[in-house]
Amino acid sequence: MILVVNGDSHAAGAEAVNSYAFAEDDGLYGYQGRKPHPDNLKVSWGYLLQHPLNSKFHCLAESASSNQRIIRTTRQYLKQYNHKEELLLVIGWSTWERQEWLVDDVYYQVNASGIDDVPESHQQKYKEFVVNVNWEECTHKAHTNIWNFHKELQDQNINHVFFNCNTHFSDIKDHKDWGTSYIEPYNYSETYDRWLTEKGHQKVSPKSYHFGPDAHRAWKTKILRYIIDNKII
Repeated sequence: MILVVNGDSHAAGAEAVNSYAFAEDDGLYGYQGRKPHPDNLKVSWGYLLQHPLNSKFHCLAESASSNQRIIRTTRQYLKQYNHKEELLLVIGWSTWERQEWLVDDVYYQVNASGIDDVPESHQQKYKEFVVNVNWEECTHKAHTNIWNFHKELQDQNINHVFFNCNTHFSDIKDHKDWGTSYIEPYNYSETYDRWLTEKGHQKVSPKSYHFGPDAHRAWKTKILRYIIDNKII
């Protein structure tokens, strides 16, 4: 079996043992670009999960990733497999407002922070994007897109587990039947961030959104128990 993990910084293990989000933030690993820093990845929940599952492991996650990127890169990865029943896909969804922009054959991930680096040709567009973010619209669009992707994976008989990292669908009235493929998408307390916080885990620093190794171990255990209890594999 191959465990395939995708998501944003929470799946990439950003800042778990050092201050880096991307490999390229560290001069030793600049050649790896925006991939997770290898030291952080080794303590991430996904990397840890492969061992009790006795599986191979492949991480597609990238810090600051949008859900558009998560879906795009997952689709690309899946194309290479004829025997998709051998895969277990685990995705932690990013915040609903993030977008992926393709500019001159380069993909840029943008969010509502107002501090993203985009080409000069798109700086005005980015300012307008930040000012005009409609969270209700973003939430409904994300719900639809993730549901459609879930159905796509079902049609291919690909085992998958989704969860929300920070944002959630508690305001959505049109609840879908996800079966066992999504960990309580309409429950704020079951997001990665909220669940770990309620369990007493602290962020790595007051200015960070990220957790350390203990929290990653706790989330690994939660995902593993969910997979076993629901007979995902």
